[in-house]
Amino acid sequence: MSGPRSHASSHSSPPPSSAPGPWWRTGAARAGAVAAVPLLGLVNGRLGGVALVVALFLLWWRNPWLRAGKIVASVVATALLGAVVPDRPAGTPAGAAANAEDAKPSSAPPGRLPTASRATPGTTMPAVPDFTGDSLDVAFPKSRRKGFTVLYHDASDRKREVTARSLWKVCFQVTGGSPEEPIVDFGVVRREEPCPEAEGAAVPWRKMPDVVGLTWRAAVPKVTAAGVPERKVHAEAAYLNDTLPREGEYDDWQVCRQDPVSGAPLTDEVYTVTLALSSPDHGCPDPDRGRDAYLPDGDDDGDPDYLDPYPRDRNRTRLYPNGIPHGSGDSGGSGGSGDGWRVCRHTRWC
Repeated sequence: MSGPRSHASSHSSPPPSSAPGPWWRTGAARAGAVAAVPLLGLVNGRLGGVALVVALFLLWWRNPWLRAGKIVASVVATALLGAVVPDRPAGTPAGAAANAEDAKPSSAPPGRLPTASRATPGTTMPAVPDFTGDSLDVAFPKSRRKGFTVLYHDASDRKREVTARSLWKVCFQVTGGSPEEPIVDFGVVRREEPCPEAEGAAVPWRKMPDVVGLTWRAAVPKVTAAGVPERKVHAEAAYLNDTLPREGEYDDWQVCRQDPVSGAPLTDEVYTVTLALSSPDHGCPDPDRGRDAYLPDGDDDGDPDYLDPYPRDRNRTRLYPNGIPHGSGDSGGSGGSGDGWRVCRHTRWC
């Protein structure tokens, strides 16, 4: 009896599952983990180390690859991380940090490093080049190769965290420590920012000049002299129903408004400077009208009178010299019903 029962149970066992495993156990995921090691190592040495641990785990845990393939992939991942993370320079203690995240002055504020209390006879402090104005990404490895432990911090009053060294430049540098353990501390700001006058001071952005009342021809040089590229200076009409002529034909038009306003800091967040212009024949709108001013439009067709080729014909405008098509917009169509935009409702000319 036991023999047949055993035979039947062997036939009733389910076939092995052929469902795919988790995505993180695929070959593509393992290769991606290896590729991520140098990329994260460029951002931060610690991140690169974490990525290396994850990559080694994926390479060896339940990986159907041949053992030789696992070994080669592990060596490649380790070598890639070593290529992007600077080596510890000679003369630096084994416990010293490799970057500013790991090494901060414990008893001295930024810019004031501890000096040696006693130097070994016959030793001198190594020299470090002047990196003022250089990228921190350049100053860091060169100082490390000189044997310095490198610290860095935001030199402005904003006290920001310094990440991605290629985005920062050196404004101040102070050396300290001892000949056996030299230290250099860099005070840095973002590359597009001017250096503060002193450690911890505000970034001295240039100010937007006052150009209201000047012509376009006179205003643009004042704006560019403040550091704004000419390509970022834009013109617009000061009146909502006005139209700028072609470039070069509004040089004598007057600046009625400016954005940013006079005295505003020209930070890296100012992408354009806009100057609102008006023809010298019309002058600027009243200041209390702001951006909602219109030029006189006697026939209420949207064309200011001075540009309207048909000043007494509401159905004919610059856009529709043969008459406005029926139902084409707020100007009332060919029937002239008067239900659209009204000069008396939007301006003070009535």
